[in-house]
Amino acid sequence: MPTFSFTRTAPLPLEEAWRRLTEWPRHADAVPLTRIEVLTPAPTQVGTRFVARSGIGPLTVDDLMEVTVWRPPVDGEPALCRLEKRGRVVLGWAEIEVRPGPGGRSRVVWREELRVRFLPRAFDGVLGRAARVLFGRAANRMLRRA
Repeated sequence: MPTFSFTRTAPLPLEEAWRRLTEWPRHADAVPLTRIEVLTPAPTQVGTRFVARSGIGPLTVDDLMEVTVWRPPVDGEPALCRLEKRGRVVLGWAEIEVRPGPGGRSRVVWREELRVRFLPRAFDGVLGRAARVLFGRAANRMLRRA
């Protein structure tokens, strides 16, 4: 399973960076050809489930995720969300950590382990690099847009 990570510094307060990254429907605005459906009632908490459906027409893949760690920012302390990927095709986990950064900014650390069932391990390197670019760009978009 490829594991990748990236770090971003955003000119946003900790709480705002966290909000932008954990409003699950916002991910659809930042990831091409993707729709998000939250399957459980708000607010987000441990046990919240949602699906990211990516593709066109019959060529779609569902990435079913469940929140297993939910620690929003409190009193300037770092925030952490861990998602377990529980789909039939997309497996692994993702963590979104938001910490106070320099000068009132926020530091985002995104870590993810991604496996696509039926995809041979020979493609792990390509999958990891492509996912890092895709999710890095998506994080940039979400952090830029209110």
